[in-house]
Amino acid sequence: MTLLLRRATALDADTVSSLGARTFAQTFRHLYPPQDLETFLASAYGLEKTRDSLAHPDKATWLLEDDGEAIGYASAGPCDLPHDEVRPGDGELKRIYVLKEHQGGGKGSMLLNAALEWLERDGPRPLWIGVWSENFGAQRLYERMGFAKVGEYFFPVGETRDLEFVLKRSSP
Repeated sequence: MTLLLRRATALDADTVSSLGARTFAQTFRHLYPPQDLETFLASAYGLEKTRDSLAHPDKATWLLEDDGEAIGYASAGPCDLPHDEVRPGDGELKRIYVLKEHQGGGKGSMLLNAALEWLERDGPRPLWIGVWSENFGAQRLYERMGFAKVGEYFFPVGETRDLEFVLKRSSP
């Protein structure tokens, strides 16, 4: 096993798009009617949307590869979570996923740390994360990293609405 963590480029749009849809479906497929999942995946992980995100100067995505195969990714950028305290300049960890068969061994932490370091590359600032209300493992991890729940909202997946928690870590 040879792991490589690298910043994704526009040339990685197909990989990021398909990996995003695959990891989301692996993780959450059981929660949604097939039509809701299909609608969401097409919208959230569409190739054009992925290309736009990779080209955006204020966003960044990292790919984690194992022997050349993309097995996980993380994305970060300006915060757009629905919370009254979000201010211009605040950062957000937008996505972090690792394929089920590759989870463990600190792979998610590698991605998370790369995203957080990038978000604070110009110094500390408030950071935000949205997390599914039933993802207790992620909530515990984020709490250990200094994030605290400050709100909640409903995240649309097709016609389904998931309860999401809004977490914030203030700059020192």
